[in-house]
Amino acid sequence: MIQISARVHIPESEVEWQFVRASGTGGQHVNKVSTAAVLIFDIKASSLPEYYQQRLLSKADHRITKSGKIIIKAQSTRSQDDNRQQALAMFIELVKSVTVVQKKRIATKPTRSSQTKRMDKKKQRGQTKSLRSKKIPL
Repeated sequence: MIQISARVHIPESEVEWQFVRASGTGGQHVNKVSTAAVLIFDIKASSLPEYYQQRLLSKADHRITKSGKIIIKAQSTRSQDDNRQQALAMFIELVKSVTVVQKKRIATKPTRSSQTKRMDKKKQRGQTKSLRSKKIPL
């Protein structure tokens, strides 16, 4: 069981693993050993609560496909097991992120003092620039 929170668990059978060759440097080791771990999780076919499913499907994340699958690739270490643990940690973090509710922003107006300061700076800047221009006598 993969524990997401105190109440939410996912059976290991719902997570599909693939091990592929990692890209990047590493010499001959990279070319012959499949150390990169790819985690594939189907959101729609999972036992996640409906709330989690809807939030995950509406989330704008490059790891979530249009068909509703989460694909996470971990390849930073040369150990298959370490990459597997890393991918699992990224997956848990992604699923937990949908429970965090963004704080609503309260729009504020700039103070009168800040508005006058801004206008004074604009006037000062305009005067500085006008002094740079060449005056052609008529």
